Amino acid sequence: MRIVITEFMSLDGVVQAPGGPDEDRDGGFAHGGWSHPFFDLDVVGGAFDDALSKAEALLFGRRTWQTMAAAWPEQADDPFADRMNAIPKYVVSETLGDADLTWNNTTRIPGDEAVARLRELHKTDGGDLVVMGSPTLVRTLLGEGLVDELRLMIMPVILGGGKTIFPGEGTLRTLELVSTVISDAGVHVCTYQPVAER
Repeated sequence: MRIVITEFMSLDGVVQAPGGPDEDRDGGFAHGGWSHPFFDLDVVGGAFDDALSKAEALLFGRRTWQTMAAAWPEQADDPFADRMNAIPKYVVSETLGDADLTWNNTTRIPGDEAVARLRELHKTDGGDLVVMGSPTLVRTLLGEGLVDELRLMIMPVILGGGKTIFPGEGTLRTLELVSTVISDAGVHVCTYQPVAER
């Protein structure tokens, strides 16, 4: 399976709490819901539809999974919501128990087994394993060389700090821009793939 990262991102690389004011206030983050003014159904919504249509499963960190699990099961009679609810899902967590997995088709991957289990999934045949949000998990995946594609919806806003998906250990990683689309609101949907080391 290909591991594909799909993220809303500010110009300064922040991915924290794009969906709502109380989504994630860690570190005193005060700009929750910052992506809303820039969202459009055609370009930004189309990027998510495209990613979901190619997904065989979804992968989340605990916090993002809990946010999604609180929202999507309540949605119905919408093709995107129906797909989100029906598709197999994985959540990496040390704290969630099996009884907490109330969102349909969710499998827990214990945090201490995550890298090994995700390497195994990565080697299997099939469609995409799509990650949304989950910055801590994405940093790990990038650091371990397990990301096949980054689809970033870069929005014309600077947030001045917050969570990022990029590892900070100083390793050089080269990417190739394979496609870009720009919305009327100035959102750049950029798809990158890692360049193999020579």
